[in-house]
Amino acid sequence: MATVLLAFGGNLGEPKATIERAFARLRERGVALASRSSFYRTPPWGPVPQPDFVNACAVGTTTLPPGGLLALTQSVERELGRVAGERWGPRALDIDILDYDGRVVDEPGLALPHPRLGERAFVLVPLAEIAPDRVVAGRTIRDWAASVDPTGIERLD
Repeated sequence: MATVLLAFGGNLGEPKATIERAFARLRERGVALASRSSFYRTPPWGPVPQPDFVNACAVGTTTLPPGGLLALTQSVERELGRVAGERWGPRALDIDILDYDGRVVDEPGLALPHPRLGERAFVLVPLAEIAPDRVVAGRTIRDWAASVDPTGIERLD
């Protein structure tokens, strides 16, 4: 069993409901979600003007290999309305694998730990809620979260 850290976000449709459905689909397909964060409203990240996002994170376990987990998350994204669009643009659902059992992976389409984890407050704030002492890339999530600006991030529940 591998322990995984996952990030969820969306800003089209009903993001909270979509993320809840994503949690359920992952559970149905072999990813046991041990804990999940609250939902957070977060400002959009990147150069594209768009509505605020809703984000959450989860800690889970799986027997899927990293590539299999990636294929599963991408399948769930498509099933729940994700369509190809502008990079960092609006989306119904985005699921990122942040860490897979501490492994370093560098393959086409998959880099672990997530290469932009340390600069994304919209991921680190919810992740610090559920896994503050988890070490990723040599630092605790708590330390990573303390190094980013959380301006504009609001807990929803």
